Formats: sequence, C-alpha cells, structure tokens
Amino acid sequence: MALAEELGENAKFIRHDVTNAEDWKKVIGKAEASFGPVNILVNNAGIVTPKTIEEFTEEEFRRVIDINLIGVFLGMKTVLPSMKKAGNGSIINISSINGFRAAPGNSAYDASKFAVRGITKTAALEFAEFGIRVNSVHPGPIQTPIIQTEETQAMIDEMVKGIPLNRIGTPEDVSKLVLFLASDESSYSTGSAFTIDGGVTASN
Repeated sequence: MALAEELGENAKFIRHDVTNAEDWKKVIGKAEASFGPVNILVNNAGIVTPKTIEEFTEEEFRRVIDINLIGVFLGMKTVLPSMKKAGNGSIINISSINGFRAAPGNSAYDASKFAVRGITKTAALEFAEFGIRVNSVHPGPIQTPIIQTEETQAMIDEMVKGIPLNRIGTPEDVSKLVLFLASDESSYSTGSAFTIDGGVTASN
C-alpha cells in the first residue's frame, strides 16, 4: 500500500489473462491512454506443474504452454504497434535456467522456457528494424514467498550447496538486471539470453 501511494498516478494495476488476446489489447490500450506509446514490456507470467510426461494430461500440459509461451507471444505481438509508434522499445521475456537445461518431472515447464529463449531471438531479429530490442532473462533459484517457507527451508539449504556463489538469488537481483535491459544502458543488446543464477549453469 505504501508503494502504491508513493507511485501515485505513475503506476496502474490492471488484472488480465496473458493467454487472452483481447485482454492484452485492453491492457496495452489503457497503458497508451495513460502514459502514451508503450516502450517497455516485461513478460513475467509463468506457472510450474511438476509432473512426468507419463503423468501429464494434454489439458495440463497445454495450460503450462499457454501461460508460459503463448502469453509471451501475445504480449510481444500486441505491444508491437505501440512500440513502432514510440520509435523504439525494449521487451524482456522472463524465462528460466530451465531454458538451458532440462530436469525430470518438468517437461512442460522446460519446453516452455526453451521456447521462450527461442522466440526471443526470433523477435529480436524481426523487431530490430523498428529500434526494438528483445532479450530473455533466465533466473536460477530465487528467494520468493513461494519457496521461502518453514517446510521448504531444508530443501533451500540443500539447493544452496549446488550454487557456486553459495546463496539463493533475490527478487532484487533479477529486477536490477531487468531494469538494465529496459534502459538505454543496454542499447546495443538484443537477442541475448541473460542468466542470473549464481553460477549454476556456468559448467554446462
């Protein structure tokens, strides 16, 4: 609440379904009406359904793909006309280190995150002529309320043993990288996949 009061009219919250093209049009339209042409988009919606290929139903598998991948596609497609009007833009697609390596029981998530890395590179090539940059961010273990519970502390402690920097990442670690990619400080970076994982994938 304090943050909302501090930001005031400089920020707006709009709930929407990232798998719904009409919702995307409404969100981009409202953003344009409030702030002018959109020149930054962060695609950050995602879910995990830990099941093996044998266990997955087709509906469950499609839901992960719809949110994690189709949502990214719709976001980029819908924001493109606005960014063309702006004359520039930066799109940051949040993937995962699972976009570089697979894990048993994560088939839908892994498939979606590999695909986000791929579509990011394609979009970077297609959008470059409009001055629009597209990059992906691949976090490793990040300390969020979802994983930070008393029940999961032992799992986290074990996880840290496999991280060269010997700590779990924080949301602030990720947000600083995203801010860099959104800013002109990264004006020559596009089509790149940025890992932020404490060194977990360094040996891949």
